[in-house]
Amino acid sequence: MIPQDPAMLLSFLNLKLRDYYASLDQLCDDLDIDRAEIEGKLSIIDYHYDKEKNQFVSEN
Repeated sequence: MIPQDPAMLLSFLNLKLRDYYASLDQLCDDLDIDRAEIEGKLSIIDYHYDKEKNQFVSEN
């Protein structure tokens, strides 16, 4: 189960991306989660996925 709170979700995903997964697609496939849903939740707090950094980063 992944965190539902956007701030907790951000921390959870960035840790997983940094330590275990080479891409967001790989993480989503492995954990069976919907990429669009994840990106939608994090856009609420102005974060988006940066493919080059393989992390969610602030849009500010």
